Amino acid sequence: MTGTVKKLVADRGFGFITAEDGSEYFFHRSGVDSSLAFEELAIGSPVSFDIERSDKGPRAGHVRAA
Repeated sequence: MTGTVKKLVADRGFGFITAEDGSEYFFHRSGVDSSLAFEELAIGSPVSFDIERSDKGPRAGHVRAA
């Protein structure tokens, strides 16, 4: 899927992505692909990602630059 970074909480290492279809997904710095540093992300950054299952519902994983 593709989308944009909606919110970042850099000091806690997570954020939210708004997908093209309007859905929002949580992501954690551990889910950011090694080709992209978490610190390089900014609000509005275009990203692509995979949807993963977690105990708290679907989240974005393998987040990379789009």
